[in-house]
Amino acid sequence: MKILFWGTPAYAVPSLEALVAAGHTVVGVVSQPDRRRGRGAAAQPSAVKARALELGLPVFTPTRIRREPEVQQQLAALGADLSVVVAFGQLLPPEVLQQPPLGCWNGHGSLLPRWRGAGPIQWCLMEGDAETGVGIMAMEAGLDTGPVLLEGRLPIGLLENAQQLAARLSALTATLLVEAMPRIEAAGPGPEPERWQRLGLRSQGDDGVRLARLLRKEDFAVDWSRSALAIHRQVMGLYPGATTTLAGKRLKLLATEPLVARLAEQLSADVRALATGVAEQQGRPGEVLALLPGVGLVLGTGGCPLLLRSAQLEGKQAASGQPLLQQLGLQAGDRLGEKGAGSAPEGTLGGS
Repeated sequence: MKILFWGTPAYAVPSLEALVAAGHTVVGVVSQPDRRRGRGAAAQPSAVKARALELGLPVFTPTRIRREPEVQQQLAALGADLSVVVAFGQLLPPEVLQQPPLGCWNGHGSLLPRWRGAGPIQWCLMEGDAETGVGIMAMEAGLDTGPVLLEGRLPIGLLENAQQLAARLSALTATLLVEAMPRIEAAGPGPEPERWQRLGLRSQGDDGVRLARLLRKEDFAVDWSRSALAIHRQVMGLYPGATTTLAGKRLKLLATEPLVARLAEQLSADVRALATGVAEQQGRPGEVLALLPGVGLVLGTGGCPLLLRSAQLEGKQAASGQPLLQQLGLQAGDRLGEKGAGSAPEGTLGGS
């Protein structure tokens, strides 16, 4: 089929590559405009745009597609059979949704209707979901409200961070999109309700709807009075952006493990016994309770202790284990954290 592909971050690249490899003709690629990365840096193309150019595909980069009718007309002239959207980053207006005869389809990184919106990967981790997945959804005017054609599920590991989970979801999205294409083609064109009926789509309904809102600066600041599990979920979900402070400098927390006895079997092998032994140990929030050579720091929280395995101090390289202990130079009784330490990192993972 002739496909118009919409996507921006690296998350969407495997889907573009898979559709091309499956023999479909990608008549155009729509991505977000080039953006500057870092202070004084030249504008850089999105990961999808860069890959599309390598593949020799025409690329369009509207600033706001709903406000650019001339770009809408250019896209309509491509004669695509359908549009495929993976983490594009803008809502498509009705004029665009109605263009292709076989509809517009979204590879969304959550189990709909849970986690509609911009950050489903981050929020499923921060909220401690046991599983997530991908839905191939027929697009309509609402935010991720369309009926679902295909769905795939993935369990979430306790120690899995957002980058690792995104890689798995990205691969699953690509697989499901390739699987969906023959079904969409076989259903053929026609009025939308009739096409959807032929495809046997599942309506999402309203039960269990959660909004994966855009992240704010304050979401990234670690509050050490929360439980070890809550802080750990924040670190994993916002990887690599959850922050605290040390001597007035920002400290990014990159890998943690909640030393909770009931979770011991899900922890790394070298700390399972430690979880059982120190689970009841108390200290002030953010206080260094112990230094474990070659492993990391044991820190106090509002509940059980938290193991900090990897971090990055402002102006330094990321460090783990013994190099981390040496870099931070902390002793038992020292404390981390001040209010207002958080700041959103550059770039986010895609999933909608």
